[in-house]
Amino acid sequence: MLEIKNVQKSFDDLKVLDGIDLTVEKKDVICILGPSGSGKTTLLRCMNYLTKADAGEMIFDGESFDMNHISKNDIARIRRKTAFVFQNYNLFRNKTALENVTEGLIIARKMPKKEAEEIGMKALTKVGMADRFNYYPHQLSGGQQQRVGIARAIATDPEVILFDEPTSALDPELIGEVLSVIKELAKDGMTMVIVTHEMNFARNVSTKVIFMDRGKIVEEGNPDDFFTSPKNERTQQFLNSFKNRMEG
Repeated sequence: MLEIKNVQKSFDDLKVLDGIDLTVEKKDVICILGPSGSGKTTLLRCMNYLTKADAGEMIFDGESFDMNHISKNDIARIRRKTAFVFQNYNLFRNKTALENVTEGLIIARKMPKKEAEEIGMKALTKVGMADRFNYYPHQLSGGQQQRVGIARAIATDPEVILFDEPTSALDPELIGEVLSVIKELAKDGMTMVIVTHEMNFARNVSTKVIFMDRGKIVEEGNPDDFFTSPKNERTQQFLNSFKNRMEG
């Protein structure tokens, strides 16, 4: 469905992505783990062309794209098939929850307002926000704002949703409500690539776990093997440090 090959990205002299290969199959839920600065978010942003890779190839629905030399039209076509959920919600402060969800449908996709609102209400209901259509972001908790962000993503009926640490900006007691929404999407068969620090979530929901360090994919595998018997020493160190923090 979606494949990227040999993705490279540097910022000045710092190599952030160093030859990344990743294959996403339909209905995959891929969780990307790794320490801060390992390139996880940059990889996700390159996949949606929010950041332009220095080199790499993307194959999407049978079409091949040069990730460094790509037209605006091709980027727009790829974005029509994908959705991005940001860690800091990226909502319009002066628009209601429903308006935040319908804005892209009306402006970018030229959808009639009535049709967009029907889709928006359905998407907000799906994420448990049926009673908050007309609330503004400042009237919503962080968890509710992130659920609006997820509703905005699913309203476009994407083939794949990219999540950039969707719970990292949330207070601990609000994390569960967002993760439960993502779990429901996984049950529905939504294809997702999720950068996360939530280890238990990754273990319970993902079809494949990827561990990145210093711009490379160090290890990948199914969640059972990854968490119970990681092969790479760097992966073992990372998981042990996480366990020690939890126990401490």
